[in-house]
Amino acid sequence: MPRVYVFPSPEIPSVQIAGTAKRFAVRRIFCVGRNYGQHVREMGGDPKSDPPIFFTKPADALVATGETIPFPIGTSNLHHEIELVVALGKPLCQADLMQASKAVFGLAAGIDLTRRDLQHAAKSNGLPWDSAKAFDQSAPIGAIQPISELPDPLSGQISLTVNGESRQNGDLSQMIWSIPQLLSQLSQLFKLEPGDLVFTGTPDGVGPLHAGDHVVGQIEGVGEVNFRLN
Repeated sequence: MPRVYVFPSPEIPSVQIAGTAKRFAVRRIFCVGRNYGQHVREMGGDPKSDPPIFFTKPADALVATGETIPFPIGTSNLHHEIELVVALGKPLCQADLMQASKAVFGLAAGIDLTRRDLQHAAKSNGLPWDSAKAFDQSAPIGAIQPISELPDPLSGQISLTVNGESRQNGDLSQMIWSIPQLLSQLSQLFKLEPGDLVFTGTPDGVGPLHAGDHVVGQIEGVGEVNFRLN
């Protein structure tokens, strides 16, 4: 017997795949903190001693590139964080580095929007980051670029501008933890599945956004993500 829902079933969040009309159906979004040394330092941490932090966003927080989104409620200090996003095409559970490397379907440019005032308050009180990270429309993302093999080591410029002004400018080679290392560690905590996205951390230069701003993030060899704040 077919299921009958009290309310209409929501549409499955998905991301454009470059070069095709097919889309990548998104299951879950995982995010990584503290993965670029300079950003760890600008946030008051020690890149030599602090392990990566894993947190999540809901799949419906995704925003397609080119959209205009409202300034989020509940904050007066919204920050941008440009990130490489990994799209998984194979399941992973307690995986080694080789298994993790072979599980990558593609890469995309994404932006982890952060209500920094709420994050600072959560940190000060030893509370979770959900209200700072997992809010509506907090994950703008560009098209996923499929890859046949993950480059090792991974390199390429990762940058972000606001209204044409350079804010973030780094290189993927500056990541403390490589993609296989991140996926392997994450798979020790969660059973990862095709359709999962992993935002892999941001370089230094994070800063505030305001209504009317035009934000453009670019990753060399991967693609672009852009949006406007209303």
